[in-house]
Amino acid sequence: MTTVLSTKYSSIKDILPAIQQELYGEESEAATTRFINIIQSFREYFKSSGEVDLFSAPGRIEITGNHTDHNGGKVLTAAISVDVLAVVEKQTGNFIRVKSEGYSEISIDIRDLTYKPGEKGTSTALVRGVLDYFKQKGYIVGAFDASLSSNVPKGAGVSSSSSFEVLIAEILNVLYNNNSVSKIEKAKASKYAENEHFKKPCGLMDQAAIALGGINVIDFENAQNPTVTPCEWNFSDLDVFVVNTGGDHSDLISDYASILSEMESVANFFGKWNLRSCTKQQVLENARELKEKVSGRAVLRSIHFFDETHRVELAQEALSKCDEEAFLKIIRKSAHSSWELLQNLYSPLDKQQCIPFAIAISKEIDGVKAVRVHGGGFAGTILAFVQKGSSSEYYDKMNSTFGQQNVFKLNIRKSGARQILHLEGLQ
Repeated sequence: MTTVLSTKYSSIKDILPAIQQELYGEESEAATTRFINIIQSFREYFKSSGEVDLFSAPGRIEITGNHTDHNGGKVLTAAISVDVLAVVEKQTGNFIRVKSEGYSEISIDIRDLTYKPGEKGTSTALVRGVLDYFKQKGYIVGAFDASLSSNVPKGAGVSSSSSFEVLIAEILNVLYNNNSVSKIEKAKASKYAENEHFKKPCGLMDQAAIALGGINVIDFENAQNPTVTPCEWNFSDLDVFVVNTGGDHSDLISDYASILSEMESVANFFGKWNLRSCTKQQVLENARELKEKVSGRAVLRSIHFFDETHRVELAQEALSKCDEEAFLKIIRKSAHSSWELLQNLYSPLDKQQCIPFAIAISKEIDGVKAVRVHGGGFAGTILAFVQKGSSSEYYDKMNSTFGQQNVFKLNIRKSGARQILHLEGLQ
């Protein structure tokens, strides 16, 4: 439920502990300062003292289900305790203005939401794309001013761009559509913005995880209308870490694309368009011919797909039973499968091998219960589940190797993108 506060900044501090507990899993002076500063920044930049709303959209992690969504599989995802914050004021007129910390203002005339080639790859394209989707689907779009502050790390595989997209969709949902837009529809609007305006191919997983909040199994058998099963996170003795190991993604496009193309080539062998329409038994029975006509690696990646989709189901069961050891065992098996079968820990010509290096270092630290590649792979991030008593040691050792700015201790966040406060009469 949205809490209505009156005008004074000091009154905001009275409600912040509850808000911080929900969003971040803990109270902190830094979070309080961040809230106060973004409100102050909005007031100064937009010269406003009127009613405003505060919104938050989290980042996300992929717990298991590595590279299964694009072939109709299942994924276990969770929203996490980093977010994009926004102070927003509804406006009359035809312009949306968005000012993010450290970036130039975005200004969009809502009367013209057509694709602009010159905006390709920009945040402006993402805003315009969400607006375009809303308008096409018959939702209301309207003017607003917004100041944004993000602590979702860029390049760390937790979907900073998706957080931004879903935030814009949630602002439109609250200000102009009476909260009538479903969570999955907001995710679809964000995916559309990324595909059609930003011009980046992506699925629906990241945006769905951020819109939904909490921890969920998302079944992509119907990619346009996935089935969502909420889960509960009851492993309070575990801390979750994401570590950005470094590495350059720019020359790895073909490596990412090969996973999709090879899985699809196996499905095509059976006259199907994705592996969800096939069975593991079919692949095993035809392994020799598949090896000759497609490739041995494609067969291995297909076996990973079937086993990984099943592991999502097993992880869901372990969560429902609060069986921590079974859950961690599944994560370890998933990690091994990504390394051995999916083969997305490093590119064949990669001598740095940042992800295997980080995993090997992690396994030498007491209290690390499970560690795996996170997300796309080849370069980028790892995900680690660490016993709370060992979290400080893990943070310090990974910090000394990869840098403080690349090590993130996270909590699972229950809420997705949402309005968190309405402030009347900002003074």
